[in-house]
Amino acid sequence: MYKRKIEEVLLKWKNAKDHKPLVIKGVRQCGKTSSVKRFAYEHYENVVYMDFREDPALIELFDGSLKVDFLSMSITAAIPGSHFVPGKTCLILDEIQECPRARGALKFFCLDGRYDVICTGSLLGVNGYQTPEQKRRQELSSIPVGFEDIRDMYPMDFEEWLWANGINDDITQYLRTQFENEEPVAPGVHARLRQLLLEYTIVGGMPAAVKKFLDTHDVNELKTVQRTIINEYKGDMIKYARSEDKPRIRECFESIPRQLSRENKKFTYAIVRPGGRSKEYAGSLQWIEDAGIVHRCYNLQITELPLDGNAIQDHFKVYMADTGLFISMLDEHTQSDILRGNLLSYKGAIFENLMADFMGKMGRKLYFYHKQDSIEIDFVIRYKDECTLVECKATTGNAKSLKTVLKHPEIYHVFHALKFGDYNVGRDGATLTLPFYMAFLLTEV
Repeated sequence: MYKRKIEEVLLKWKNAKDHKPLVIKGVRQCGKTSSVKRFAYEHYENVVYMDFREDPALIELFDGSLKVDFLSMSITAAIPGSHFVPGKTCLILDEIQECPRARGALKFFCLDGRYDVICTGSLLGVNGYQTPEQKRRQELSSIPVGFEDIRDMYPMDFEEWLWANGINDDITQYLRTQFENEEPVAPGVHARLRQLLLEYTIVGGMPAAVKKFLDTHDVNELKTVQRTIINEYKGDMIKYARSEDKPRIRECFESIPRQLSRENKKFTYAIVRPGGRSKEYAGSLQWIEDAGIVHRCYNLQITELPLDGNAIQDHFKVYMADTGLFISMLDEHTQSDILRGNLLSYKGAIFENLMADFMGKMGRKLYFYHKQDSIEIDFVIRYKDECTLVECKATTGNAKSLKTVLKHPEIYHVFHALKFGDYNVGRDGATLTLPFYMAFLLTEV
C-alpha cells in the first residue's frame, strides 16, 4: 500500500464534529477501495464492508425500510461477523452507484449519527449508466442532498509517485524552497527527479500500474496492466451506457491519441469519425468526462480572470486524466522512446498531457489560449491571483507565442509566465523557467 493524500481527507473528516456520511468519487481503479478500507481498519474497532458490484445480492437489503435499526439488523444477518457498535463502527458502501437506495439511506444514517459511513463510487453522475433494474430502484429513492459530503479522488499524482519511490518530505520541501527562491536544484537531486519524471510519464498513477512497475521495472508487464485497465473502461462503456451511445462513446475515447497528435489539438468530431458532428458525439464525450477518464481544456476568449467566465465552451482540447494510460494507447514502443528521450512527433502531445495530468489531479480546471494569428499558449492558470501563462516543452524551445503575449501587456493583460521543460530553475525576464518535475508545486490557485 502506498501513501495517498486521501488519507488526510479521511482523517480530517473523521475528526470533524457531526460529520456526514462521506462519498469518495473517482475514476475506476484509482485506489478508492484500498485507501478507504485501510483507513477504516486502522481507525475503527468494527468495520462492515459491502461491495455492491462484487456481491449484487447485497442490493436487495436496501429494498425495504431505510431506517437505520432495520438496515443494521438486515446487514448483520447477511454478513457473518459484522457488528454495529455506536461510535465505534464504520460502514463502507463500495461502488454505491450500483445501489441507488443505499445512497438514499445516507440521509437516515446522517440523522441517526451512531455509525460512520464511507462510500465509494466510480460512475456517479454518469448519464445512462444504470440498468433497467437500477433505474427502478433509483425512482424509489433520492439523492440525499445536504446529508452527504462528496470528495473527489484521483489516480496517484506526481508527489504520491515520489513518495512511492522513497522521496521524503525533506526533498519536496527543498524543491519548494528552490522554486520560491528561483534557485537551481542541486545536480544530484535534479538528475534523480528528471529520471523519476520520465518514469512517471510512462507509468502514471494507477496504483496497480505503479505497483507492477516498482516491483518488476518490466515495461511489458506495465503495459499489460495498463491495457487491462483501458479494457475495463471500454467494458464499462459497453455495459453501462445507453445502447445508442455505446459505439459513439468508444469512438470518442479511441480518437484521443489522434486528436492530440495533430498540430492544432482542438477536439474535432470529424476526427472521431469522418463527417462526425457535435450533435452526434457531444453526449458521448461528456460520458467519458463524467466517468473521470479525461479532462477537457477550454480555449479562452481573452487572457484575463476569471478564466471560467472567459472560456469558449465549444472550443476545447481533451487530455487523458492519467498520463500512463495515455502513453499505453500510443504506438507499441512509445515507452522506450520516452525513457531514451526520443519522442519524435508525439512529444508535444505527451508533455501537454503530462501537464494536464499534473494540474487535473490538483483539481484545477484546464484552459489554454489560441488565436487564429498563430498565437497559442499551452495552458493558462490563475496563480498568485494573476492570470499566468504556462508553457511545457520537451526540450528548451523558444516559446514564440509566450514571448509575443508578454511583450504586449496592453493587449493581453498578462505579466508573468512559467515555462516547464528539461532544464533547471532560472529566469528570463517575465518568464520563470522550471524543470518539468516542479509542476506538481503549482497547488496555489
